[in-house]
Amino acid sequence: MFGNYLVGLREGLEASLVVVILVAYLVKSGRRHLLPRIWGGVALAIIVSLGFGALLTYGPRGLTFEAQEAIGGSLSIIAVGFVTWMVFWMARSARTMSGELRGKIDQAADGSWMALVVVALLAVGREGLETALFLWAATQAAASGTGSTVAPLIGAGLGILTAVVTGLLIYRGALRLNLGRFFAWTGGFLILVAAGVLSYGVHDLQEAGILPGLNNIAFDVSDTIAPTSWLGTLLKGTLNFSPVTTWLEALVWVLYVVPVMFLFIRTIRRTAPPRTSSNPSQHAPTSQGASA
Repeated sequence: MFGNYLVGLREGLEASLVVVILVAYLVKSGRRHLLPRIWGGVALAIIVSLGFGALLTYGPRGLTFEAQEAIGGSLSIIAVGFVTWMVFWMARSARTMSGELRGKIDQAADGSWMALVVVALLAVGREGLETALFLWAATQAAASGTGSTVAPLIGAGLGILTAVVTGLLIYRGALRLNLGRFFAWTGGFLILVAAGVLSYGVHDLQEAGILPGLNNIAFDVSDTIAPTSWLGTLLKGTLNFSPVTTWLEALVWVLYVVPVMFLFIRTIRRTAPPRTSSNPSQHAPTSQGASA
């Protein structure tokens, strides 16, 4: 539940910030009458994302066990690819995202009435589809030990709700959030979560008979860390840790975490604003995020 809460919080906050930027720019530029088009695009994006989540949840039912595992494993790996791209994109583009969205608004405002709807639909819908896919994969992985998806879904829902409230407070000016630091820390945690989802997806493909090595166990600590214990539940819910792990799962986890985390940390350091004591205006990642 806690792991999915953090995933929902981070993913939801990205979408919330996009909406905040779109709405704030129209209001400040005296084009409040165009807001219904933005909200129409946001509503369509939410509907599409929920429909995609429902398709992922109920679509594979009725298939054979092997087919379900093959679909689940493949989608989990695709979800990891999307979330990895998203983490690096946000690390590189967070400081310029506001300007890019404003440029798109200016272009769309001069076009047809549908143009702004499409801008909001694509901007929010991309975040929504990525969130639906990754939360579905993370929820399936977290629930594999308990057989229940209720707690992971509640955690994800609470995370998204917190993100919406945070976005509203940022828009109202009641909350100043250091977005650079927030996305850096949550991005690092999300890489560990994604590694667990990737390992879980590989296990699904092994159970489907697509990948070998299902019975080649790297370690089995289920006697020490029982899946139903508080520690096993915590590790499963946050990092998708499995007490019984095959060699292929362990190898994939290491080959993903080590290079991706290294590249992510290097990207964060390269895009971090310079620190100087002579010009206080350069110490302003917080105010930039809030003013966006």
